[in-house]
Amino acid sequence: RIVRVILKVVNLASKETRTILPAKYNYSYADGDQTYKWSPDGKWFLVQFAFTRLFTPQVGLVSSDGKGQVVDLTKTGFGAFDPRWAMDGTMMVYGSAREGTVNTDGSPVEVDIYATFFTRAAYDRFRLSKAEFALLKEQEDKAKEEKDKAEKEKPKGKTAAVKPEEPKKDLVFELDGVERRKIRLTIHSADMADAAMSKDGEKLFYLARFEKGYDLWMTETRTHDTKLLAKLGANRTGMEMTADGKSLFIFVDGRVLKIDPASGKSEPVAIGGEMILDEAAEKAYMFDHMWRQMKQKILVADLYGADWDGYYEIYKKFLPYITNNYDYAEMASEMLGELDVSHTGCRYRGPRSATADATASLGLFMDYDFAGPGLKVAEVLAGGPLDKAGLKIRAGHVVEKIDGQVLDRTVDHYKFLNRKAGQLTLLSVLDPASGARWEEAVKPVSLGEEGALLYRRWVLDRRAEVDKLSGGRIGYVHVRSMNDDSYRVVIDEVLGLSADKEALIVDTRFNGGGNLHDTLADFLAGKKVFDIVPRGQLVGVEPYDKWIKPSIVLMGECNYSDAHLFPVEYKVRGIGQTLGMPVPGTGTFVWWESQIDPTLVFGIPQGGWRTPDGKLCERNQLEPDIRVKNDPDVMSAGRDQQIEAAVKELLKKK
Repeated sequence: RIVRVILKVVNLASKETRTILPAKYNYSYADGDQTYKWSPDGKWFLVQFAFTRLFTPQVGLVSSDGKGQVVDLTKTGFGAFDPRWAMDGTMMVYGSAREGTVNTDGSPVEVDIYATFFTRAAYDRFRLSKAEFALLKEQEDKAKEEKDKAEKEKPKGKTAAVKPEEPKKDLVFELDGVERRKIRLTIHSADMADAAMSKDGEKLFYLARFEKGYDLWMTETRTHDTKLLAKLGANRTGMEMTADGKSLFIFVDGRVLKIDPASGKSEPVAIGGEMILDEAAEKAYMFDHMWRQMKQKILVADLYGADWDGYYEIYKKFLPYITNNYDYAEMASEMLGELDVSHTGCRYRGPRSATADATASLGLFMDYDFAGPGLKVAEVLAGGPLDKAGLKIRAGHVVEKIDGQVLDRTVDHYKFLNRKAGQLTLLSVLDPASGARWEEAVKPVSLGEEGALLYRRWVLDRRAEVDKLSGGRIGYVHVRSMNDDSYRVVIDEVLGLSADKEALIVDTRFNGGGNLHDTLADFLAGKKVFDIVPRGQLVGVEPYDKWIKPSIVLMGECNYSDAHLFPVEYKVRGIGQTLGMPVPGTGTFVWWESQIDPTLVFGIPQGGWRTPDGKLCERNQLEPDIRVKNDPDVMSAGRDQQIEAAVKELLKKK
């Protein structure tokens, strides 16, 4: 069933409807992602639409009578979005990533605001210099004065006729070459939230983030002079200009500001209101909404045969007995789980108290065989708070006190680290070998920072094992997530640390997904085409920025989502072998929809990837070419059997 993708007009009197833009031109991923604007003369729509590249939209023009075909006005491979009419319908403004920075997966980071003109005359007029435009305006104003003077001098009858209201002029579109009548209005690409143009087209206002939040900027479109008009620092924002163009109303993180476009001066808009919340009715609404959304948007129309109507009746019986969001999220997750699909479930994230527990870490491994008192250090975590040039604490030393609190067998030392992240903390230390005692002032780190250090330690251990087993012949990289940051690590380490290696192990184990499968596969699928030889000296090969040697992919039970799609594509393209354990079939893209109560969110697995054999990746487990299971006892002894097998397999090829 197709939802939210058909643009229609309804006659309010007759209730008759007509289709303006059919479903084939759009796909609705999330609420609010369908964009259209009705023209000033009421006869046209500007729409955001797509043909085959659904996530790279264009801006189209379509008649409001429902009889015309959509005309692509932008025709750009970088995408165009959020069109608005400007200057009485003689032009439009919209956003595009053509000049902006993009992530390594191709998704835009920065955009610009562009203008496209519907007639050659409007385009030529807008391109006039400031001096040329001033001269033209002077001539136009003089001609208008003479016309008005002539009208006044006409003889009047006894009864002055009432001047009829001029009808709205129909818009004119010269569509031949319209995509070339385009001007970039902004002088700097940026992360932008919204934009508005003055009535005369002489000023562009936009909300852009360069520092801590979105601020209001203004560009003189004829001179390109640009300045910061108002410092807002907003995280959630948007704006509307009044019809007369004399005020901007800007939403700033839950409050509204009225800003004078001329001066940038702002004043808060007072908003008062009260709502009586029926929490039981709200939960009932959210439950019904969740049920409908999943039924209409899940990636397969038959819901994999689930009796979704039956589950609705079964689980709705629990609603009268649920009085908090923890229990609601648990119940909703149980119901969603009946579908047996990935990327779903409901979770509750309530506001975090400023006094909530937040245990910090000293960045050390403890010797759990030590009888005490105190904490015996088994290892100082590299890069952690104790790994400093000025500190003496090492493996074998004993921490006897934290901030003067004695650590004996009766106390859990973690309570002395509560809310101590980044705070100077005094450790009393004993060296049992020499009997020396001293104090160290350290700053513990958060558990998140400790997790990053532990991850880096794990990667370095894997790389050291590969280097040892292969005699330095094989490189290693771990792809932590399918995102831009991880891909930059891949480029950095593969073409840096492993550039001279004979083969490469690409470890994707424990990767939770993202959107990188095609980009990463392209990188590993390089085939040598040229040697680069100035005056006979070999200085490189092409492709220059791809891996052109053998590789093998490690995968496992914890690969999820895009980390499932990547080894699938790696196999389909015949780049190399996969090794490890089967990956659950979770190759799906999801919308995590916030509810009317924003502390609750649930997932809708909406789209899947289908392989050449006609099978969806979702619910289809991927088997490795070479199945190797890691034994926990062997792993705890410092060996990685999947690494060992991968090295052995690659060495066979040399």
